[in-house]
Amino acid sequence: MTTGDPLLSLGDRSSFDRPSIGSTYATSASSLLEDSEYCLTRTSDVNDSEEATRSVGDTNCLEKPPSKFSTCRASRKHFSSAESQFFSQFPLEFPIPDRRRLVTWGAMELQNFNSDSAAFEISRATTPEQEKLSKSQRVCHKSVQFEDNQLHGKSPRLIYIDDPRRTNDKYEFTGNEIRTSKYTLITFLPKNIFIQFHRVAYLYFLGIAALNQLPPLAVFGRAASLIPLLLVLSVTAIKDGYEDWRRHRSDQHENNRDALVLQSGKYLAKKWKNIQAGEVVKICAEETIPCDMVLLGTSDSSGIAYIQTMNLDGESNLKTRYARQEVASAVSEGCEISGLIRCEQPNRNIYEFHANMEFQGNKFPLSQSNIVLRGCQLKNTDWVIGVVVYAGQETKAMLNSAASPSKRSRLEGYMNRETIWLSVFLFVMCFVVSLGMGLWLIRHKDQLDTLPYYRKIYFNKGRDNGKKYKYYGIPLEILFSFLSSIIVFQIMIPISLYITMELVRLGQTFFMIEDKHMFDSSSGSGFQCRSLNINEDLGQIRYIFSDKTGTLTENKMEFQRASVNGINYGTSLPVADPLHEKNVAGLGKRKWKLKSEIAVDSDLVELLHRDSSGDERIAPHEFFLTLAACNTVIPTIDQDTSSSCTESELHDKVETISYQGESPDEQALVAAASAYGYTLFERTSGHIVIDVNGENLRLDVLGLHEFDSVRKRMSVVIRFPNNAVKVLVKGADTSMFSILADSGMDDHVRSATQKHLSEYSSQGLRTLVVAARDLTGEELQQWQYMYEDASTSLTDRAIKLRQTAGSIECKLKLLGATAIEDKLQDGVPEAIECLRQAGIKVWVLTGDKQETAISIGVSCKLLTADMQQIIINGNSEDECRNLLVEAKAKYGIKSPTKQNHSLKWKKNAENDYLEVPGSAKSFSVQQWYAGKKGVTATTAPLALIIDGNSLVYILEKDLESELFDLAISCRVVLCCRVAPLQKAGIVDLIKTRTEDLTLAIGDGANDVSMIQMADVGVGICGQEGRQAVMASDFAMGQFRFLKRLLLVHGHWNYQRIGYLILYNFYRNAVFVLMLFWYILCTAFSTTSALTDWSSVLYSVIYTSVPTIVVGIMDQDLSHRTLLKYPRLYGAGHRHEAYNLQLFWITMIDTLWQSLVIFYIPVLTYKESTIDIWSMGSLWTVAVVILVNMHLAMDIQRWVVVTHVAVWGSIVITYGCVLILDSFPMFPNYWTVYHLVKSPKYWLTILLITIVALLPRFLFKVVQEIFCPSDIQIAREAEVLSKQDEI
Repeated sequence: MTTGDPLLSLGDRSSFDRPSIGSTYATSASSLLEDSEYCLTRTSDVNDSEEATRSVGDTNCLEKPPSKFSTCRASRKHFSSAESQFFSQFPLEFPIPDRRRLVTWGAMELQNFNSDSAAFEISRATTPEQEKLSKSQRVCHKSVQFEDNQLHGKSPRLIYIDDPRRTNDKYEFTGNEIRTSKYTLITFLPKNIFIQFHRVAYLYFLGIAALNQLPPLAVFGRAASLIPLLLVLSVTAIKDGYEDWRRHRSDQHENNRDALVLQSGKYLAKKWKNIQAGEVVKICAEETIPCDMVLLGTSDSSGIAYIQTMNLDGESNLKTRYARQEVASAVSEGCEISGLIRCEQPNRNIYEFHANMEFQGNKFPLSQSNIVLRGCQLKNTDWVIGVVVYAGQETKAMLNSAASPSKRSRLEGYMNRETIWLSVFLFVMCFVVSLGMGLWLIRHKDQLDTLPYYRKIYFNKGRDNGKKYKYYGIPLEILFSFLSSIIVFQIMIPISLYITMELVRLGQTFFMIEDKHMFDSSSGSGFQCRSLNINEDLGQIRYIFSDKTGTLTENKMEFQRASVNGINYGTSLPVADPLHEKNVAGLGKRKWKLKSEIAVDSDLVELLHRDSSGDERIAPHEFFLTLAACNTVIPTIDQDTSSSCTESELHDKVETISYQGESPDEQALVAAASAYGYTLFERTSGHIVIDVNGENLRLDVLGLHEFDSVRKRMSVVIRFPNNAVKVLVKGADTSMFSILADSGMDDHVRSATQKHLSEYSSQGLRTLVVAARDLTGEELQQWQYMYEDASTSLTDRAIKLRQTAGSIECKLKLLGATAIEDKLQDGVPEAIECLRQAGIKVWVLTGDKQETAISIGVSCKLLTADMQQIIINGNSEDECRNLLVEAKAKYGIKSPTKQNHSLKWKKNAENDYLEVPGSAKSFSVQQWYAGKKGVTATTAPLALIIDGNSLVYILEKDLESELFDLAISCRVVLCCRVAPLQKAGIVDLIKTRTEDLTLAIGDGANDVSMIQMADVGVGICGQEGRQAVMASDFAMGQFRFLKRLLLVHGHWNYQRIGYLILYNFYRNAVFVLMLFWYILCTAFSTTSALTDWSSVLYSVIYTSVPTIVVGIMDQDLSHRTLLKYPRLYGAGHRHEAYNLQLFWITMIDTLWQSLVIFYIPVLTYKESTIDIWSMGSLWTVAVVILVNMHLAMDIQRWVVVTHVAVWGSIVITYGCVLILDSFPMFPNYWTVYHLVKSPKYWLTILLITIVALLPRFLFKVVQEIFCPSDIQIAREAEVLSKQDEI
């Protein structure tokens, strides 16, 4: 210590109340960096220690302005409330300017409350190549680009405090009423229909219905032809209307809530929807903020307020906001508040706010720390007063209410391909009918008045005798025949399939949500399905891209190890004494008890209480003092009257203390400091109080530089009671060692600490380096001057604040390092191994250090002892290219399009990776660093480990192919220190270059871009808020549930939907082909033997229910079998349930069945006098029975509901036919009543069913005997095991 004074001296108590000169938090408030474009993303998991430096919110410590030195700049400045900008901007640089796809990735992060504006580290250090990059090479995030001209170039928004009329004198600001609904009573019908007709199939059926309204083409009744389309439109409209009604009801509830608004000098209740910009609003504890407000005052004398942003960004931890001290003082004194705020125009960036305030002749800047946003809740604060700056639809919450990008199922894409083929069949049949009809007319043109089907004139007596009939001449008749055929054969394209798939997916979702095996009892979170379009894709996943922290691990940090002054502590972590056994920190009068147990190292405790001198004592004290002071956590104290500490020495009351922090790392570090006797128990805007072994130490906080991903560290400037000023710093090792003092005396401490860090990382622990130094008066004055200039700057504020921090974050004395354990979640190793056996590749994309990631990879069985690890660490584009090429050459890996035909690549069906031929491998070490010579290899499987710095250069067009070739040849890929855009880039690499389906799973906001880029996105309900969940397609509580989701529900859904599509094609095609054969026998006349109602009800009622029930309930295998044999999941990879070959086989079978169902009745009743309508009734019943028997042959799991649906549908069909045949106005009146009396009728139906299904039955028998699939074998084993149990 340069002052020579004891660090923990408690003398000079009078200094406690001494105001600090320029007492403000120096923060990294973000602003636009020059006129360049920057990418905003959120910091999380950038490395193993960065989360520890994140704050609860934007924390500021304010002091009252000094009463003296009015002429000096330090006292003349406007005291700012310490706006710590948790998220800061920085240039995301790439060596090649054309990276437009990355812009897309970034933009996706901003949807669904994902304005993730914290910058991410792309490389570990700035290289000369990066420094030479021009500004044009920087990636721009278009949707969050806030230029400084929003404050001066463009006209700023002027808010006159407590003067809403003057504020909105031009009526340009919206009110506070919000509307999340899509429709109104007037717009619902046209708008909903317009949205529904975006489906091309609906336009097709609309055209069919329109054609049927024309007299020459009226094949069906005009009303009957509209029923299918109207039914589908009505069901969807009712569903959409109900959803929108719920939105309207929610909007009304929100808009009609009350808030206290300053009116005529009094705070009176006012509806939220009537609040206007410029009004002053008072919010009480636990109330929700109704609009975006700049704080004017709070119940705390220092102007501090605590808010919870759960409704905004999903994070449950408390954040701090501040009122300007100048304004807060006026509010507390009851003075009239008036002033002017110049702020930026409304934007969606929830982590940034730029404004200036003019108040009582002073002008000072406002930042994100001074604004509270709509949707936040006020916590631990009695009341706050603020002025409305953004209201209603202009609030940041409403501007961020965009939905996640819609995704479409892969099977649905394949279905569209087959729909095109069905369209071809349809037009071929129509062409055959029209051509045949034309030839028939030409051949019989002189006999049209005497032959059936076509007539030129009427023959019946009466007034119409001799008039022209429905004959328009041969050319027009051919055209009308073609169009009429389209109407008759319209259900060849199954319109009912769309609504059937929606209902089936809805039912599947219900059973997934209700699956008790996917309920996380620890967090109380069940499975969530947020997208109904991609259930079946869960059964075809090839690649899983997983975050590590909070996804594979619990994200519940535990302090494990510490390196203090070069000495390693915590190897055994024994309990020190009864005080620490009960987690009671402190040896003096006041005792604190932590809610969670923390084991302490007895040697370190002894050292802290030893009466030694020099660095042996000072370093440990400064180390734990830094852990307790260098943070933004909020202590919460609860008196514990039931404490078990009953010894006489613990006679004083024991209070339970807990900490609220945005980062679990920070909470763990502060709790560890408390366990060792350094308990942070009070925090205000200007000071903190720490209980140091029973003695209260009050520290004035002069400034706080929060963590940002450029510096990768945070620091706090504090004044001790003896007026000594120190800067305490903690951060990532990659950024800390470069700013340590060059002192030969500390070399052994540095080398020992580095050794300990490597040891910690190899054990999978998250590390952090701690350092400090004294500040001289000159350094302090210079820092305060720089901070004043930086904090009041409207341009380059972030750069200036970083420069300000850099002026004191230098020449530091190394105190030690910390190691925090983030334990694996339960069942992660087993889940990964099971997924690997299922043929799924699991890639881990993390921001942690390489050593930490490798250690976690080993512990979760992602990396195995037999794997050959290829490590790629490059610092330039050329170096990365050389490393990739060299790795491919040494392992004999070539691009698939350029492979030597003599080099055989084998697809491993079990593990789904490309095996490298043994002759091509030349290394035997377990780990190989690309670029190193003289090593050899065995035939072990490959694991690629690559860092984010290398990906900066590799994710370019000419290097992506090299990385792709190497990556797909490896069984495992582990990406370390990657940013969110890079995570999305890796997913996009596989998604765009392969046909394989991808799944991304994560728990934090930094995983949003990856989740939205993947075909399937899964969010974990973890410790990092709910932004990942809100952006995901599915959400769950634990990673291990992914095994059941994919192997069980994914397999079932894929099998069901695949069969559902094929069955719907078959069901409609067999009906259409039956009509086609009939038309060929009636002079191509497009007449029908079936009534209009029979044709309409066939797909809607007669055969729809069994399809839906089987699509929801059927199971080819039990969940136990699917989990026991993960390789059965490969059926989805091989497209066994739905492929083009199955489609053609189904169509051939359909052709046969249609011939049988048409010709058997024709041949049976050939010599009879049965009329055509009786034949139509027989065909109607026969085809319904046939398709239901076809379905029954394929059902694997019969339950009560299935029996009711299948056999009930036949009964319902008979009932409808009986009803329709009972109306005299219909031509088929009473026909079925005559038919059912004849045994021939029943024998004909039986014969049709047997003959039609016989080929299918024989095909299934031969297939299961001679070439059974894995599923068929497993099913037989399952049946046999049940018989053995019986």
